[in-house]
Amino acid sequence: MGYAVSVWDEVVGQERQVEPLRAAVADPVAMTHAWLITGPPGSGRSYAARAFAAALQCPQGGCGTCRECVTALSGAHADVTLVATEKVTISIQEVRDLISQAASSPSQGRWRVMVVEDADRMTERTSNVLLKSIEEPPPRTVWLLCAPSPQDVAVTIRSRCRIIGLTTPEPEDVARLLASRDGIEPGLALECALAAQSHIGVARRLARDPEARARRDQVLALATEIRGVGDAIFAAADLVEVAEADAKAATEERDGAERAELLAMLGVEDGTRMPPALRAQLRQLEEDQKRRATRHKRDVLDRAITDLMSLYRDVAVVQTGATVRLVNVTHEGHVRDLAARTTLADTMRCLDALGTARERLAGNVAPLLALEAMALDLRPHGPVGGTR
Repeated sequence: MGYAVSVWDEVVGQERQVEPLRAAVADPVAMTHAWLITGPPGSGRSYAARAFAAALQCPQGGCGTCRECVTALSGAHADVTLVATEKVTISIQEVRDLISQAASSPSQGRWRVMVVEDADRMTERTSNVLLKSIEEPPPRTVWLLCAPSPQDVAVTIRSRCRIIGLTTPEPEDVARLLASRDGIEPGLALECALAAQSHIGVARRLARDPEARARRDQVLALATEIRGVGDAIFAAADLVEVAEADAKAATEERDGAERAELLAMLGVEDGTRMPPALRAQLRQLEEDQKRRATRHKRDVLDRAITDLMSLYRDVAVVQTGATVRLVNVTHEGHVRDLAARTTLADTMRCLDALGTARERLAGNVAPLLALEAMALDLRPHGPVGGTR
């Protein structure tokens, strides 16, 4: 944990929101056996759940440095189960396995804590399987579910949970965390916190990886580089290529390690002939890895669109004369140049196009088609005062 003196120190800008969790740790009367922690992307809902799990196991209520805290936060604690799916949905079998684990008494700690970081990825049928365990958990079991909003979880589940709603932290709070925990220079920390729009994970990646900042700069440059149909088509292809490369870099090493581990468990060497039953297990692994890479690629593209939306938001700020702070402070010259060459109507049109692209990607439209349509809509419609 480094500098932290409490597990709660890294739940950034949520002091009031997490007070019920801290109270439950200190006073068993305030304890509830099912919690739903909600908040926008980057608000730290998963970390808040892990911090609560650690505090429940810690003899000192969450010191941040003892064995119970360290293992609970990392997922290595025997009585803390962390579930974070990389698939589109959490399967019924996965939930049944969790229910089986939840039924056993704690082996070491004070509680058996079940943390489901993507509760919004349970279908209604899967949620119904979980319902009885949420309603009547064993005496020392607690469920911690995480989702973007209460409405993302089946009403039968959320009605039986105590809801903790996190908010988007202030950029200054995120910057202080980056500076103190990761040793990032304060100016760069604030720049990255603003660029990430207070998404803690994105801010950390930007601050620690110059290549990530360079890729983001490339994405923002699209706003002025697209001049015609050809530029739009090439820009869309470049974005997809970058996303595929990013996905490959993020998953390739892990994929290889998982394949080697499975083959070792099955007792066969790579490249040798395997019985059909073993081949089926290998195919299942490859399909899971392919789905993971697809999801990562779509996440990268969604982030790129979000970054472009932040740029056009800044352009609108300048065009309307609003006094709010720019998100892309290091691109202020770019923003003001674009604001001077276009109208507010142009900016709103571009924001609409970006929003539509995000919806299409979420709806599983082929990424290249969605991005080509988006890029075509980002073409300038003529100079201020001119014609199309």
